[in-house]
Amino acid sequence: MKPRVCFSFSIGVAIVLFALVGCVKEPPPPLRVGTNVWPGYETLYLARSLGYYDRTPIRLVDYPSGTEQVRAYRNGEIEAAGISLDQALVLAATEPDVRIVTVMDFSAGGDAILGKPNIKNLLDLKGRRVGVESTALGAFVITRALGKVGLSPKDVQIVPLQVSEHERAFKQGKIDAVVTFGPPMTKLLATGAKILFDSRQIPGEIVDVLIVRSSAIQNQPDTVQALINGRFRALDYLQSHPQDAASRIAPRTGVTPSQFLQSLAGLSQPNLQENQRLLSKDDPTLLNSINLLAKVMLENNLLPKPVDTTPLLDDRFVKQAKW
Repeated sequence: MKPRVCFSFSIGVAIVLFALVGCVKEPPPPLRVGTNVWPGYETLYLARSLGYYDRTPIRLVDYPSGTEQVRAYRNGEIEAAGISLDQALVLAATEPDVRIVTVMDFSAGGDAILGKPNIKNLLDLKGRRVGVESTALGAFVITRALGKVGLSPKDVQIVPLQVSEHERAFKQGKIDAVVTFGPPMTKLLATGAKILFDSRQIPGEIVDVLIVRSSAIQNQPDTVQALINGRFRALDYLQSHPQDAASRIAPRTGVTPSQFLQSLAGLSQPNLQENQRLLSKDDPTLLNSINLLAKVMLENNLLPKPVDTTPLLDDRFVKQAKW
């Protein structure tokens, strides 16, 4: 009889173990967040450095440019992205699930056209070689800048360049001017490049946002909330401990801590309360800016078709943000 008892006991143990295994929760899927090197996105990496994303399935993914982020989003490789507003509109034209959940920054001098010292102004660019990243933002900046002096991109020689090529091409004399931002801009200014135009001349038109797929919002709301909570907590840390924050961020961006802090002067990062106002349906300021940008882009063939901007803004997470 003993073997039968042992056999029955083994079956019972197996059933209990199977039931326990069935009760174990599967780990939540990662929320993959794409970014590229831009001062306004670095609070996400600061949040990670400070441990704010520990014990969350948030995964930050580096891309060399906004163009690569757009491709990754379309291919389903990421669920969220820190991206320029023009690129968000490009995505929204073909991807109806784009939702803007945070305004990361407004460019206020952080995007610029830099020229050789012998180039006096934008009019002097006529017929010259201008390096431009092959993105909607690059095309938008050169179009808006030249339009202010009665020129168009057809009046210059556009040289397509990746951001990583800006500094080298400029120093080697392959271009006479460049539409640039971030670390390349900081480094070129340090070598004597001249600002011919910057985003202060088109206030409110160059905006960086955090977008999330509507499906991720529906399926992973707690993770999206953790992403936004950590970001605003890191923004507070940056403002209260700028030196330590810069020392954590600078190695990733390839500039010194002081250069990183200097780069922040070229942008405005709305705090949580400002985000609540900007994303609110009660305040049309941001939506009006989006509609104006979409209009300019459409007129200059930077959008494949008109975009319904009404569903883009989602303020639920900034309303609930806390830490």
